[in-house]
Amino acid sequence: MSDEDITLTAGDAEVTVQPGNGGRVGGLRIGGVELLRQGQRFGCFPMVPWCGRIRDGRFLDGAAVRQMPLNAPPHAIHGTARDGAWRTARTSTAEAVLTYELVDPWPHPGRITQVVALTEDALTLTMSVETYESSFPAQIGWHPWFNRNLGGEDVTLDFDPAWQEERGDDHLPAGNRVEPKPGPWDDCFGMPGGVDVTLTWPGQLELKVTSREEWVVVYDEQEAAVCVEPQTGPPNGLNTAPRLVTPLEPLEATTTWSWRRL
Repeated sequence: MSDEDITLTAGDAEVTVQPGNGGRVGGLRIGGVELLRQGQRFGCFPMVPWCGRIRDGRFLDGAAVRQMPLNAPPHAIHGTARDGAWRTARTSTAEAVLTYELVDPWPHPGRITQVVALTEDALTLTMSVETYESSFPAQIGWHPWFNRNLGGEDVTLDFDPAWQEERGDDHLPAGNRVEPKPGPWDDCFGMPGGVDVTLTWPGQLELKVTSREEWVVVYDEQEAAVCVEPQTGPPNGLNTAPRLVTPLEPLEATTTWSWRRL
């Protein structure tokens, strides 16, 4: 099937999926109100096969040191799949299944599958990384850009992390866990019970971002949008907390955004 945009609907919720633009969710409208920042780079894109920055673009892959392109010099950021065209495997009124084959510069063949499933009050994103040949370290995450303002008051964030990864001057975790600090943030937090972050646009909408994964990056340093990014490990995690994808064991993760009107 083609990589043309897909529209999903359920109740008064409508989602645009963009296979040809990095497999991203390009829009989420509830009652006609757009929640995601619009534009080629925005919406919500999958971070895979790694999340956030890799220090100097290098990671250890068994005994080999791999070099990724420095697309956020001096680091590599957010994986390679958001830069490629995904394929549409199947669609229905409220669900789309996309696939992406890992290619250069990633050193291993593999397939990524993403399921985008909409109900009247929730959007669930599920992703898996499979390999049929050699094993390799990988991460999965999502990078949504939620509009800071929907026409009323600015959004507020509420979450209760167990720790914050101390951030170095290079924007990477320095290796220490510290007490969570007030924002603004471009920081990674640990939530061992699972990611659970509530965004509230006062008088309009409450949206909860949840995931069984225990890592979340919160980025709210831009005026237009705030990002709440559940992921399977911290930034630079291919080096510090690698999850191994093997022919017998894919890496899988899910996040759900559920909402209610206020």
